[in-house]
Amino acid sequence: MGHWDDERLEAGGGVRHVVWDWNGTLVDDHVAVVAAINDALASLGLRPIDSHIFRTHFTRPVQRFYEQVASRPIAPGEWQTLDEAYHDSYSAWVERLRLAPDALEALAAAEAAGLTQSLLSMWRHRDLVPLVERLGIGRFFLRVDGLHVPGGGGKAEHLEAHLAALEVEASAALLVGDTLDDLAAARAVGARCVLYDGGSHHRSALEATGVPVADTLTAALAAAARP
Repeated sequence: MGHWDDERLEAGGGVRHVVWDWNGTLVDDHVAVVAAINDALASLGLRPIDSHIFRTHFTRPVQRFYEQVASRPIAPGEWQTLDEAYHDSYSAWVERLRLAPDALEALAAAEAAGLTQSLLSMWRHRDLVPLVERLGIGRFFLRVDGLHVPGGGGKAEHLEAHLAALEVEASAALLVGDTLDDLAAARAVGARCVLYDGGSHHRSALEATGVPVADTLTAALAAAARP
């Protein structure tokens, strides 16, 4: 279950609660995401991208990402078309999605360390909850939150509301995610953050932030345990 001392996680960083990101973190969906993006781009007659371009340009708001890869502005009506096409395509992958290789190990390790845990995703809540249950990890979480209304904005306000609902102080929380937006959200509310190299950005972009970057989810917990 990883070579680290459970007690260090709280002693080293004051962490008592872990907020896990979903897409690209606990669930391994990089292939599905790129495929769904390409289906969305095709709905507007735009050229497809590959994983390298995705990692180079991925950002939030998501509309800005599409504008970068399209090399032109995206009109409001086009954004709705893109968003619907993306989710329709991604939904076709859901039954094939699996957890990250050591997700169960990491969740069990955090539990063994006496930490509470929750899940915060920018994916649709109505789709998120059934998948979490199907993959057998719902029992680990005090709370599971996805998006209740359509949107491609940043995560900060959602993290703030998530922690408030849990009655968890941001200073006692660790966010484990795979995007620069996860880090921006953690910094905005005053939580700690470890970035997991799950495929949303090039490793160099993650490392340039100065926060710990981990290759596995258990390593992310170990990084958080360091003073």
